[in-house]
Amino acid sequence: AALAGEGLCGFAGLRGGAGGSTGAGERCRVSVAPSGREGGCGCSPTAPRKRPNRRIHPSPPEAAKKEPPMRNIAFKLMYNGTNYHGWQVQKTHATVAETLEKSLSSLCGEKIKLTGCGRTDAGVHAERYVANFRTGCTIPCDRFPLAVNARLPEDIVVSQAVEVDEGFNAIGSCLKKEYTYRIFNSRIRNPFYVHRAYFYPKRLDEAVMDRAARAFEGTHDFRAVRSVGTETRTTVRTIHYCRVARSGDLLELKVCADGFLYNMVRAITGTVLYCAEGKLAAEDVPVILASGNRTLAGPTVPPGGLYLTRLWYEDERLNE
Repeated sequence: AALAGEGLCGFAGLRGGAGGSTGAGERCRVSVAPSGREGGCGCSPTAPRKRPNRRIHPSPPEAAKKEPPMRNIAFKLMYNGTNYHGWQVQKTHATVAETLEKSLSSLCGEKIKLTGCGRTDAGVHAERYVANFRTGCTIPCDRFPLAVNARLPEDIVVSQAVEVDEGFNAIGSCLKKEYTYRIFNSRIRNPFYVHRAYFYPKRLDEAVMDRAARAFEGTHDFRAVRSVGTETRTTVRTIHYCRVARSGDLLELKVCADGFLYNMVRAITGTVLYCAEGKLAAEDVPVILASGNRTLAGPTVPPGGLYLTRLWYEDERLNE
């Protein structure tokens, strides 16, 4: 029987030699503290020390990576429009905007949406065009042209990229535009002007054409020289100048305005050609404009001779 104040440790050990170890079949007696706790007997295997119960605090979440600030980038570009159905993205035809957006999206690693300075028609060219887009990519502006041109077909070229104000919009910020219509006036066709100038073999009097062109200058309702197809809030525009000049066999009609209606420049050119042919007179132009009747004006000439040649913005970098 256990002595009072003693208990068995429950470990059966073998009594070996000296040292007083417990023998077989015997249990070590250990003192039991009044609290009921056992003291150490030294004969049981060492129990693992119980670690203090520490609360494991989850590591604070990593600070969210800061997104790079969005930049507003404006491109100056030029393109030969022969192979494109105009600037604006369309579902079933290749366009300049669609081609450029795909290349930019691949380069920047994000979907890019361009805003152009205007809608050029199918087959119309641009010697100067401005489009802007917003992006979080960090490509420096001076590297953009070479980087994107490497992904573009050879008939579209970006010449410069500049970072512009957040509120800049290529079409809304444009103050005025200049279009040039080119006529190759020779009896012999020139293959290098195919789809790039209107071939007109009959000799034209540039003085008569210039007089008729000047009759379009000023603020007027230009419904008589637009094609139906795009609705606008108003058909009133201001033409700052409209002139015709010759250089050898090449005639150029240049017209600058604060805005243009659908096919407006091509219809003006057709009307000026009618004046050169004697079918109309320069004095008829104000009457035609006042009537608003499209059938009284000249025809809409082919698109291949039309170029967007100049733009004006408050940001002088885009005017250079």
